[in-house]
Amino acid sequence: MTYCLGVFLDDGLVMASDSRTNAGVDQIAKVRKMSIFEQPGQRIITILSAGNLGTTQAVITLLKENLNKPESGRDLFSAPTMFEVARMVGGQMRDVLKHDGDYVRMHGDPNATFLVGGQIQGESHRLFQIYSAGNFIEASSRSQLLQIGETKYGKPILDRAICDKTSLDTAAKLALLSYDATIRSNLSVEGPIDLLRYKKDSFSAENLSKYRRDDPYWVSLRDGYSDGLMSVIAALPNPPRAGGK
Repeated sequence: MTYCLGVFLDDGLVMASDSRTNAGVDQIAKVRKMSIFEQPGQRIITILSAGNLGTTQAVITLLKENLNKPESGRDLFSAPTMFEVARMVGGQMRDVLKHDGDYVRMHGDPNATFLVGGQIQGESHRLFQIYSAGNFIEASSRSQLLQIGETKYGKPILDRAICDKTSLDTAAKLALLSYDATIRSNLSVEGPIDLLRYKKDSFSAENLSKYRRDDPYWVSLRDGYSDGLMSVIAALPNPPRAGGK
């Protein structure tokens, strides 16, 4: 399994993915699930993937092979808008599932999901979630969070704290805390965590970081959050006893 996160903010995007993939308790590996397609000054497209590893890798590989080939109908560098990028990714997944799906289905689930975020010159930054059917939804100022994979453990802290005015740095901290909560509760999610803070109109992936579990910053963030949380809990009033005593 996996956990991927996209946050749509006024200032830009925060996108993060873990690295664990498994096909059983004795087949655990680490795979990067973030792919970046960049034309400096013109466009940046980030794709996060979850689901069947064969499907996701086939989709990403085919998209890479079709770069600068407009005739393919899947050239991310010729797409005029991020909406068209999302359509291309969804269409590529349909092609892969049409080609491989029936064979894979005899052994397991062939489906996959993607988060696609970025910006193309001439429009603002955008963020999409692509379902296994190839259709998709778009994030907005009223719906900032898109998540795929093991979402339930890391979602509450984001729901409580994220809004459209949240800064990129604050959202990045919350994203790492969301991953910490998920890793604590679910063995199918693990680092390293790839985290991109994309500032709108920068058309650059320069703020891309990788965090291992023993990264000094992530350790201090986890410890500070845990200590602060316990301090807040200790300061809150105790529940009243039965009978009001």
